[in-house]
Amino acid sequence: MRLVLVGPPGAGKGTQAQFIAEHSGVPKISTGDIFRANVSAGTPLGVQAKAFMDRGDLVPDDVTIEMVRNRLAEPDALEGFLLDGFPRTVPQAETLDDILRETAQTKLDVVLELVVDDDEVIRRLSGRRTCRSCNHIWHVDFDPPEKPGVCDLDGGELYQREDDKPETIANRLEVYAESTAPLVAYYAGRGLLVGIDATGPVDDITQRAIDALRPFEKA
Repeated sequence: MRLVLVGPPGAGKGTQAQFIAEHSGVPKISTGDIFRANVSAGTPLGVQAKAFMDRGDLVPDDVTIEMVRNRLAEPDALEGFLLDGFPRTVPQAETLDDILRETAQTKLDVVLELVVDDDEVIRRLSGRRTCRSCNHIWHVDFDPPEKPGVCDLDGGELYQREDDKPETIANRLEVYAESTAPLVAYYAGRGLLVGIDATGPVDDITQRAIDALRPFEKA
């Protein structure tokens, strides 16, 4: 199965991507993993990406696309994959179609959208607290420390990162909607989009995903 996973920040894509990929027997391929692998290996693309990342800039499309192209050409991805974090825009989706034709003479089977409303995303992300000393992440609702504001692991102070503040999350959601809503519409128009409710216990969400993807599994 060749699958793209989409959803807003805080939808649980990383967690679900791992479970779905294991169930389907395909590699999980995320842009973050690709970036880290190329930077760690010191590839020419990794050197280019690191220069942008070190400045806090977004890695340009052409570098990201070439990394994805190379990864999808690797043997383990030729029979199927789960893509997380790419594509993010309609032009990237069109480029992905070209890459698949080049590397495997095939096309996407399905795009799975994890659907979560903005209020739930803000609740999930704004509740996170990070330990200043060990960087462990707690959550005020889902995984609270025994003593508020203090890490159970090393007694370090817990704080709320800028990225986890409600106003920052709201801005990220606006950016997501602007860039990804057209992508969702693009895949819906091609009959590839399947959406599931991504609220509730993790295991329940995974089961919904597996059930939704079952018609697309190869015999």
